[in-house]
Amino acid sequence: MSAAAERLIEIDTLMLEVGRRARAASKALALAPRPAKDAALAAAARRLIESEADILAANAADLAAARASGVAASFIDRLTLTPARISGMAEGLETVAGLADPVGEVTAAWTRPNGLAIERVRTPLGVVGVIYESRPNVTADAGALCLKAGNAAILRGGTDSFRSSAAIQAALAFGLREAGLPEDAIQLVPTRDRAAVGEMLAGLGSNLDVIVPRGGKGLVARVQAEARVPVFAHLDGNNHVYVAAGADLDMARAIVLNAKMRRTGVCGAAETLLVDRAVAATHLAPLVADLLDAGCAVRGDAEARAVDPRVTAATEGDWGTEFLDAIIAVRVVDGMDEALDHIDAYGSRHTDAIVTTDENLAERFLAEVDSAIVLHNASTQFADGGEFGFGAEIGIATGRLHARGPVGVEQLTIFNYRVRGTGQTRP
Repeated sequence: MSAAAERLIEIDTLMLEVGRRARAASKALALAPRPAKDAALAAAARRLIESEADILAANAADLAAARASGVAASFIDRLTLTPARISGMAEGLETVAGLADPVGEVTAAWTRPNGLAIERVRTPLGVVGVIYESRPNVTADAGALCLKAGNAAILRGGTDSFRSSAAIQAALAFGLREAGLPEDAIQLVPTRDRAAVGEMLAGLGSNLDVIVPRGGKGLVARVQAEARVPVFAHLDGNNHVYVAAGADLDMARAIVLNAKMRRTGVCGAAETLLVDRAVAATHLAPLVADLLDAGCAVRGDAEARAVDPRVTAATEGDWGTEFLDAIIAVRVVDGMDEALDHIDAYGSRHTDAIVTTDENLAERFLAEVDSAIVLHNASTQFADGGEFGFGAEIGIATGRLHARGPVGVEQLTIFNYRVRGTGQTRP
Protein backbone atom coordinates (compact mmCIF):
# COMPACT_ATOMS: atom_id res chain seq x y z
CA MET A 1 0.00 0.00 0.00
CA SER A 2 1.29 3.43 -0.90
CA ALA A 3 2.10 6.06 1.71
CA ALA A 4 -0.71 8.24 0.33
CA ALA A 5 -3.26 5.43 0.72
CA GLU A 6 -2.10 4.76 4.27
CA ARG A 7 -2.44 8.46 5.07
CA LEU A 8 -6.03 8.52 3.81
CA ILE A 9 -6.90 5.48 5.92
CA GLU A 10 -5.41 7.17 8.97
CA ILE A 11 -7.40 10.36 8.33
CA ASP A 12 -10.57 8.34 7.77
CA THR A 13 -10.09 6.50 11.07
CA LEU A 14 -9.28 9.72 12.91
CA MET A 15 -12.28 11.60 11.60
CA LEU A 16 -14.72 8.75 12.17
CA GLU A 17 -13.62 8.74 15.80
CA VAL A 18 -14.15 12.51 15.99
CA GLY A 19 -17.66 11.98 14.60
CA ARG A 20 -18.50 9.19 17.04
CA ARG A 21 -17.35 11.24 20.00
CA ALA A 22 -19.34 14.24 18.80
CA ARG A 23 -22.50 12.15 18.41
CA ALA A 24 -22.17 10.80 21.95
CA ALA A 25 -21.60 14.32 23.29
CA SER A 26 -24.59 15.67 21.36
CA LYS A 27 -26.92 13.28 23.15
CA ALA A 28 -25.78 14.58 26.52
CA LEU A 29 -25.83 18.18 25.38
CA ALA A 30 -29.38 17.92 24.02
CA LEU A 31 -30.56 17.20 27.56
CA ALA A 32 -28.27 19.68 29.32
CA PRO A 33 -30.14 22.31 31.36
CA ARG A 34 -29.67 25.95 30.51
CA PRO A 35 -27.67 26.76 33.68
CA ALA A 36 -25.00 24.20 32.73
CA LYS A 37 -24.65 25.54 29.19
CA ASP A 38 -24.53 29.13 30.37
CA ALA A 39 -21.96 28.27 33.03
CA ALA A 40 -19.77 26.65 30.38
CA LEU A 41 -19.96 29.77 28.21
CA ALA A 42 -19.20 32.10 31.13
CA ALA A 43 -16.20 30.00 32.17
CA ALA A 44 -14.94 29.90 28.58
CA ALA A 45 -15.26 33.69 28.33
CA ARG A 46 -13.16 34.13 31.48
CA ARG A 47 -10.60 31.66 30.18
CA LEU A 48 -10.25 33.56 26.91
CA ILE A 49 -9.26 36.70 28.81
CA GLU A 50 -6.94 34.76 31.12
CA SER A 51 -5.30 33.07 28.12
CA GLU A 52 -4.84 36.27 26.10
CA ALA A 53 -1.05 36.01 26.04
CA ASP A 54 -1.12 32.40 24.83
CA ILE A 55 -3.72 33.17 22.18
CA LEU A 56 -1.80 36.18 20.89
CA ALA A 57 1.42 34.12 20.77
CA ALA A 58 -0.30 31.42 18.75
CA ASN A 59 -1.77 34.04 16.46
CA ALA A 60 1.63 35.69 15.99
CA ALA A 61 2.99 32.38 14.74
CA ASP A 62 0.08 32.01 12.33
CA LEU A 63 0.55 35.57 11.09
CA ALA A 64 4.28 35.08 10.53
CA ALA A 65 3.63 32.00 8.43
CA ALA A 66 0.89 33.77 6.47
CA ARG A 67 3.07 36.79 5.72
CA ALA A 68 5.89 34.53 4.63
CA SER A 69 3.56 32.94 2.10
CA GLY A 70 2.74 36.36 0.62
CA VAL A 71 -1.02 36.51 1.26
CA ALA A 72 -3.07 39.66 0.67
CA ALA A 73 -3.47 42.37 3.29
CA SER A 74 -7.22 41.64 3.52
CA PHE A 75 -6.40 38.03 4.43
CA ILE A 76 -4.01 39.19 7.16
CA ASP A 77 -6.78 41.40 8.57
CA ARG A 78 -9.14 38.44 8.83
CA LEU A 79 -6.46 36.31 10.47
CA THR A 80 -5.25 38.89 13.00
CA LEU A 81 -6.25 38.73 16.66
CA THR A 82 -5.76 41.64 19.04
CA PRO A 83 -6.58 42.15 22.72
CA ALA A 84 -9.69 44.02 21.60
CA ARG A 85 -10.79 41.16 19.34
CA ILE A 86 -10.18 38.61 22.09
CA SER A 87 -12.23 40.77 24.44
CA GLY A 88 -14.91 40.90 21.77
CA MET A 89 -14.96 37.10 21.54
CA ALA A 90 -15.35 36.84 25.30
CA GLU A 91 -18.17 39.38 25.27
CA GLY A 92 -19.79 37.37 22.49
CA LEU A 93 -19.74 34.23 24.64
CA GLU A 94 -21.31 36.13 27.52
CA THR A 95 -23.97 37.54 25.22
CA VAL A 96 -24.82 34.08 23.91
CA ALA A 97 -25.07 32.85 27.50
CA GLY A 98 -27.61 35.59 28.16
CA LEU A 99 -29.83 34.61 25.26
CA ALA A 100 -32.99 32.61 25.79
CA ASP A 101 -32.46 28.88 25.49
CA PRO A 102 -34.31 27.75 22.36
CA VAL A 103 -34.24 24.04 23.22
CA GLY A 104 -37.63 22.90 24.42
CA GLU A 105 -39.41 26.07 23.34
CA VAL A 106 -42.99 25.36 22.29
CA THR A 107 -43.49 27.35 19.08
CA ALA A 108 -47.09 26.24 18.48
CA ALA A 109 -49.73 24.20 20.28
CA TRP A 110 -53.25 23.11 19.42
CA THR A 111 -55.82 20.45 20.21
CA ARG A 112 -57.56 18.42 17.52
CA PRO A 113 -61.30 17.65 17.62
CA ASN A 114 -60.47 14.08 18.69
CA GLY A 115 -58.69 15.38 21.78
CA LEU A 116 -55.09 14.91 20.61
CA ALA A 117 -52.90 17.70 22.02
CA ILE A 118 -50.12 18.63 19.59
CA GLU A 119 -47.05 20.79 20.24
CA ARG A 120 -44.25 21.88 17.93
CA VAL A 121 -41.08 21.99 20.05
CA ARG A 122 -37.56 23.23 19.23
CA THR A 123 -34.87 20.55 19.37
CA PRO A 124 -31.13 20.62 18.58
CA LEU A 125 -29.90 19.77 15.10
CA GLY A 126 -27.43 17.27 16.54
CA VAL A 127 -23.84 17.52 15.31
CA VAL A 128 -22.85 20.63 13.37
CA GLY A 129 -19.69 20.74 11.26
CA VAL A 130 -18.17 24.15 10.59
CA ILE A 131 -15.48 24.54 7.92
CA TYR A 132 -13.90 27.97 7.88
CA GLU A 133 -10.90 29.88 6.62
CA SER A 134 -8.58 32.44 8.19
CA ARG A 135 -10.91 33.95 10.85
CA PRO A 136 -9.95 32.22 14.12
CA ASN A 137 -12.71 34.05 16.01
CA VAL A 138 -15.18 31.73 14.25
CA THR A 139 -13.93 29.03 16.63
CA ALA A 140 -15.43 30.89 19.59
CA ASP A 141 -18.57 32.06 17.78
CA ALA A 142 -19.45 28.68 16.28
CA GLY A 143 -18.63 26.73 19.42
CA ALA A 144 -20.72 29.02 21.61
CA LEU A 145 -23.77 29.05 19.36
CA CYS A 146 -23.76 25.30 18.87
CA LEU A 147 -23.41 24.75 22.61
CA LYS A 148 -26.28 27.10 23.47
CA ALA A 149 -28.52 25.34 20.94
CA GLY A 150 -27.67 21.93 22.39
CA ASN A 151 -25.53 20.81 19.46
CA ALA A 152 -22.09 19.25 19.38
CA ALA A 153 -19.67 21.07 17.07
CA ILE A 154 -16.84 19.79 14.90
CA LEU A 155 -14.74 22.77 13.86
CA ARG A 156 -12.31 22.66 10.97
CA GLY A 157 -10.44 25.95 10.82
CA GLY A 158 -8.07 26.92 8.06
CA THR A 159 -4.52 25.60 8.09
CA ASP A 160 -3.36 29.21 8.29
CA SER A 161 -5.19 29.76 11.61
CA PHE A 162 -4.59 26.32 13.14
CA ARG A 163 -2.56 27.52 16.14
CA SER A 164 -4.93 30.39 16.91
CA SER A 165 -8.02 28.21 16.65
CA ALA A 166 -6.48 25.55 18.90
CA ALA A 167 -5.73 28.15 21.58
CA ILE A 168 -9.32 29.41 21.46
CA GLN A 169 -10.78 25.90 21.48
CA ALA A 170 -8.77 25.16 24.61
CA ALA A 171 -10.69 27.91 26.40
CA LEU A 172 -13.99 26.43 25.24
CA ALA A 173 -12.94 22.98 26.45
CA PHE A 174 -12.06 24.50 29.81
CA GLY A 175 -15.55 25.95 30.07
CA LEU A 176 -17.17 22.62 29.26
CA ARG A 177 -15.09 20.87 31.95
CA GLU A 178 -15.94 23.52 34.52
CA ALA A 179 -19.67 23.04 33.86
CA GLY A 180 -19.51 19.25 33.90
CA LEU A 181 -20.36 18.92 30.20
CA PRO A 182 -18.52 16.60 27.77
CA GLU A 183 -15.42 18.19 26.26
CA ASP A 184 -16.19 16.39 23.00
CA ALA A 185 -19.13 18.77 22.58
CA ILE A 186 -16.75 21.25 20.87
CA GLN A 187 -13.94 19.57 18.95
CA LEU A 188 -11.35 21.11 16.66
CA VAL A 189 -10.31 18.78 13.85
CA PRO A 190 -6.86 17.68 15.10
CA THR A 191 -5.09 17.73 11.74
CA ARG A 192 -4.26 20.24 9.05
CA ASP A 193 -4.56 17.55 6.38
CA ARG A 194 -7.08 18.69 3.78
CA ALA A 195 -8.37 15.12 3.48
CA ALA A 196 -10.22 15.78 6.75
CA VAL A 197 -12.52 18.16 4.87
CA GLY A 198 -13.48 15.38 2.47
CA GLU A 199 -14.33 13.13 5.40
CA MET A 200 -16.59 15.81 6.86
CA LEU A 201 -18.34 16.30 3.53
CA ALA A 202 -19.00 12.54 3.46
CA GLY A 203 -20.81 12.82 6.80
CA LEU A 204 -18.40 11.07 9.19
CA GLY A 205 -20.31 7.79 9.12
CA SER A 206 -23.70 9.52 9.44
CA ASN A 207 -22.52 11.32 12.56
CA LEU A 208 -22.68 14.80 11.02
CA ASP A 209 -26.10 16.44 10.60
CA VAL A 210 -25.34 19.76 8.92
CA ILE A 211 -22.29 21.62 7.56
CA VAL A 212 -21.69 25.37 7.67
CA PRO A 213 -18.86 26.61 5.43
CA ARG A 214 -17.37 30.05 6.06
CA GLY A 215 -14.70 31.14 3.64
CA GLY A 216 -13.91 31.90 0.06
CA LYS A 217 -16.04 31.10 -2.94
CA GLY A 218 -13.91 28.07 -3.79
CA LEU A 219 -14.42 26.47 -0.39
CA VAL A 220 -18.15 27.11 -0.28
CA ALA A 221 -18.66 25.89 -3.86
CA ARG A 222 -16.83 22.67 -3.05
CA VAL A 223 -18.87 22.09 0.08
CA GLN A 224 -22.15 22.70 -1.73
CA ALA A 225 -21.12 20.41 -4.58
CA GLU A 226 -19.74 17.51 -2.55
CA ALA A 227 -21.52 17.49 0.82
CA ARG A 228 -23.77 14.52 1.55
CA VAL A 229 -25.42 16.35 4.43
CA PRO A 230 -27.42 19.61 4.45
CA VAL A 231 -25.45 22.84 4.07
CA PHE A 232 -26.04 26.38 5.40
CA ALA A 233 -23.99 28.56 3.08
CA HIS A 234 -23.53 31.53 0.82
CA LEU A 235 -21.13 31.54 -2.12
CA ASP A 236 -20.20 35.21 -1.85
CA GLY A 237 -21.32 38.59 -0.60
CA ASN A 238 -21.65 40.75 -3.70
CA ASN A 239 -23.48 43.51 -1.84
CA HIS A 240 -24.89 46.77 -3.20
CA VAL A 241 -25.59 50.23 -1.84
CA TYR A 242 -28.20 52.03 -3.95
CA VAL A 243 -28.20 55.80 -3.43
CA ALA A 244 -31.70 56.52 -4.67
CA ALA A 245 -33.74 59.62 -5.42
CA GLY A 246 -34.32 61.58 -2.23
CA ALA A 247 -31.06 60.45 -0.61
CA ASP A 248 -29.58 62.81 1.96
CA LEU A 249 -26.04 63.49 0.74
CA ASP A 250 -24.35 63.55 4.15
CA MET A 251 -26.06 60.32 5.13
CA ALA A 252 -25.17 58.69 1.82
CA ARG A 253 -21.52 59.67 2.17
CA ALA A 254 -21.29 58.21 5.67
CA ILE A 255 -23.07 54.99 4.74
CA VAL A 256 -21.19 54.34 1.51
CA LEU A 257 -17.77 54.93 3.07
CA ASN A 258 -18.58 52.72 6.06
CA ALA A 259 -20.17 49.98 3.95
CA LYS A 260 -17.06 49.69 1.79
CA MET A 261 -14.14 50.68 3.97
CA ARG A 262 -14.90 49.79 7.61
CA ARG A 263 -13.59 46.29 6.94
CA THR A 264 -13.13 45.39 3.31
CA GLY A 265 -12.55 41.68 3.88
CA VAL A 266 -15.87 40.78 5.52
CA CYS A 267 -18.82 39.31 3.66
CA GLY A 268 -20.99 42.32 4.56
CA ALA A 269 -18.74 44.81 2.77
CA ALA A 270 -20.32 46.71 -0.12
CA GLU A 271 -18.87 45.80 -3.52
CA THR A 272 -21.02 47.91 -5.86
CA LEU A 273 -22.36 51.45 -5.53
CA LEU A 274 -25.41 52.33 -7.60
CA VAL A 275 -26.28 56.03 -7.85
CA ASP A 276 -29.64 57.11 -9.20
CA ARG A 277 -29.49 59.56 -12.07
CA ALA A 278 -31.96 61.75 -10.15
CA VAL A 279 -29.19 62.60 -7.64
CA ALA A 280 -26.07 61.90 -9.68
CA ALA A 281 -25.36 65.56 -10.40
CA THR A 282 -25.00 66.34 -6.70
CA HIS A 283 -24.09 62.99 -5.14
CA LEU A 284 -21.87 61.02 -7.53
CA ALA A 285 -18.72 63.17 -7.40
CA PRO A 286 -18.48 63.47 -3.59
CA LEU A 287 -19.27 59.78 -3.08
CA VAL A 288 -16.57 58.75 -5.53
CA ALA A 289 -14.07 61.26 -4.11
CA ASP A 290 -14.67 60.00 -0.57
CA LEU A 291 -13.89 56.44 -1.62
CA LEU A 292 -10.80 57.37 -3.60
CA ASP A 293 -9.47 59.62 -0.84
CA ALA A 294 -9.91 56.77 1.64
CA GLY A 295 -7.66 54.56 -0.49
CA CYS A 296 -10.37 52.63 -2.32
CA ALA A 297 -9.90 51.85 -6.00
CA VAL A 298 -13.01 52.81 -7.98
CA ARG A 299 -13.99 51.03 -11.17
CA GLY A 300 -16.83 52.84 -12.83
CA ASP A 301 -19.04 53.32 -15.86
CA ALA A 302 -18.55 56.30 -18.17
CA GLU A 303 -20.41 58.68 -15.87
CA ALA A 304 -18.40 57.68 -12.82
CA ARG A 305 -15.17 58.08 -14.77
CA ALA A 306 -16.26 61.54 -15.90
CA VAL A 307 -16.40 62.92 -12.34
CA ASP A 308 -12.86 61.92 -11.35
CA PRO A 309 -9.86 60.98 -13.49
CA ARG A 310 -8.72 58.47 -10.85
CA VAL A 311 -11.67 56.19 -11.68
CA THR A 312 -10.78 53.29 -13.98
CA ALA A 313 -13.15 51.56 -16.38
CA ALA A 314 -15.32 48.83 -14.93
CA THR A 315 -15.46 45.54 -16.82
CA GLU A 316 -18.51 43.33 -17.10
CA GLY A 317 -16.89 40.98 -14.60
CA ASP A 318 -16.53 43.71 -11.99
CA TRP A 319 -20.29 43.97 -11.48
CA GLY A 320 -20.45 40.38 -10.23
CA THR A 321 -17.23 40.32 -8.21
CA GLU A 322 -16.87 40.09 -4.45
CA PHE A 323 -13.62 42.01 -4.15
CA LEU A 324 -13.05 41.57 -0.39
CA ASP A 325 -10.56 44.39 -0.80
CA ALA A 326 -10.45 48.18 -1.14
CA ILE A 327 -12.08 48.07 -4.57
CA ILE A 328 -15.62 49.05 -5.56
CA ALA A 329 -17.61 49.16 -8.78
CA VAL A 330 -19.75 52.27 -9.39
CA ARG A 331 -22.62 52.75 -11.83
CA VAL A 332 -25.32 55.34 -12.49
CA VAL A 333 -28.79 53.84 -12.94
CA ASP A 334 -32.02 55.24 -14.34
CA GLY A 335 -34.41 54.78 -11.44
CA MET A 336 -35.53 51.98 -9.19
CA ASP A 337 -36.34 49.51 -11.96
CA GLU A 338 -32.81 49.61 -13.34
CA ALA A 339 -31.32 49.34 -9.86
CA LEU A 340 -33.46 46.30 -9.09
CA ASP A 341 -32.55 44.70 -12.43
CA HIS A 342 -28.85 45.25 -11.77
CA ILE A 343 -29.02 43.73 -8.29
CA ASP A 344 -31.05 40.80 -9.59
CA ALA A 345 -28.56 40.15 -12.39
CA TYR A 346 -25.31 40.55 -10.45
CA GLY A 347 -26.10 40.24 -6.76
CA SER A 348 -25.55 37.20 -4.58
CA ARG A 349 -28.72 37.42 -2.44
CA HIS A 350 -26.63 38.32 0.61
CA THR A 351 -27.05 41.98 1.69
CA ASP A 352 -28.23 45.07 -0.17
CA ALA A 353 -29.03 48.59 1.02
CA ILE A 354 -30.95 51.64 -0.18
CA VAL A 355 -30.29 55.21 0.93
CA THR A 356 -33.28 57.53 0.53
CA THR A 357 -35.69 59.69 2.50
CA ASP A 358 -38.52 58.53 0.22
CA GLU A 359 -40.39 55.94 2.29
CA ASN A 360 -42.27 54.60 -0.73
CA LEU A 361 -39.05 53.89 -2.60
CA ALA A 362 -37.56 52.31 0.50
CA GLU A 363 -40.52 50.01 1.07
CA ARG A 364 -40.48 48.91 -2.56
CA PHE A 365 -36.76 48.11 -2.31
CA LEU A 366 -37.22 46.17 0.92
CA ALA A 367 -40.05 44.16 -0.62
CA GLU A 368 -38.55 43.46 -4.04
CA VAL A 369 -34.86 42.81 -3.40
CA ASP A 370 -34.56 39.06 -2.91
CA SER A 371 -31.66 39.04 -0.46
CA ALA A 372 -31.23 37.53 2.98
CA ILE A 373 -30.66 41.00 4.46
CA VAL A 374 -32.10 44.23 3.04
CA LEU A 375 -31.42 47.60 4.70
CA HIS A 376 -32.81 51.11 4.48
CA ASN A 377 -30.51 54.00 5.43
CA ALA A 378 -27.92 51.77 7.09
CA SER A 379 -24.54 50.29 6.21
CA THR A 380 -24.26 46.78 4.78
CA GLN A 381 -21.61 46.12 7.44
CA PHE A 382 -24.51 45.45 9.84
CA ALA A 383 -24.82 42.03 8.15
CA ASP A 384 -23.60 40.33 11.30
CA GLY A 385 -25.28 38.14 13.88
CA GLY A 386 -23.84 40.14 16.75
CA GLU A 387 -25.36 43.33 15.33
CA PHE A 388 -28.72 41.55 15.08
CA GLY A 389 -28.61 40.76 18.78
CA PHE A 390 -27.76 37.08 18.22
CA GLY A 391 -24.57 37.37 20.28
CA ALA A 392 -22.61 35.92 17.39
CA GLU A 393 -23.25 34.09 14.17
CA ILE A 394 -22.10 30.85 12.65
CA GLY A 395 -22.47 32.30 9.16
CA ILE A 396 -24.84 34.06 6.80
CA ALA A 397 -27.19 31.72 4.97
CA THR A 398 -28.57 32.83 1.61
CA GLY A 399 -30.54 29.71 0.75
CA ARG A 400 -34.27 29.21 1.08
CA LEU A 401 -34.50 26.25 3.44
CA HIS A 402 -34.69 26.41 7.23
CA ALA A 403 -32.32 29.34 7.84
CA ARG A 404 -31.67 32.61 6.02
CA GLY A 405 -29.51 35.54 7.04
CA PRO A 406 -27.35 35.39 10.18
CA VAL A 407 -27.36 31.86 11.57
CA GLY A 408 -27.67 32.22 15.33
CA VAL A 409 -28.89 30.05 18.16
CA GLU A 410 -32.48 29.76 16.98
CA GLN A 411 -31.43 28.80 13.45
CA LEU A 412 -29.29 25.98 14.88
CA THR A 413 -32.39 24.17 16.08
CA ILE A 414 -35.03 22.17 14.28
CA PHE A 415 -38.29 20.92 15.80
CA ASN A 416 -40.39 17.88 16.37
CA TYR A 417 -44.09 17.39 17.04
CA ARG A 418 -45.10 16.04 20.41
CA VAL A 419 -48.55 14.51 20.48
CA ARG A 420 -50.35 13.56 23.70
CA GLY A 421 -53.46 11.45 23.69
CA THR A 422 -55.85 9.69 25.99
CA GLY A 423 -56.07 6.41 24.13
CA GLN A 424 -57.21 7.63 20.70
CA THR A 425 -57.04 5.26 17.75
CA ARG A 426 -57.52 6.20 14.11
CA PRO A 427 -60.67 4.85 12.47
